[in-house]
Parts: sequence; structure tokens; C-alpha cells
Amino acid sequence: MAFFTYLHVAVSTRLAELRRDSERGDSPVPTAVIIFGLVAAALVVTGLVSDKAKEWMDAIQGPGAQ
Repeated sequence: MAFFTYLHVAVSTRLAELRRDSERGDSPVPTAVIIFGLVAAALVVTGLVSDKAKEWMDAIQGPGAQ
């Protein structure tokens, strides 16, 4: 019975410590906003590079052209 009392006290103490520590890190919302911004920027850069590459490829003359 003493083991269960010890276990109960240990768990209760640990839970009280966890509740007392209010600093648990940042909210996931700013992280999601940052990720969304990075994905949007990557899509814009990919689109610009794709357009420039397509223009460059279209400017290359085909076989037999002079």
C-alpha cells in the first residue's frame, strides 16, 4: 500500500509542477503563418524561374534554322 501512496504523491507532485510552469513555448499559429509565407514565396520564385526558362527555351532556334 505504501508503494501506491508514493506513486500517487509522485504523480500529483509532477502534475503540479507542470501546471505551475506556464511557459510552454510558442503557439502553433505564428509557425503556420511563417510556413505559409515561405510556401507562397517559393511558389512565386518557382513561377518566375519557370517563365524565364520557357522564354529562354523558346528563343533557341530549331534544327536547320539559320
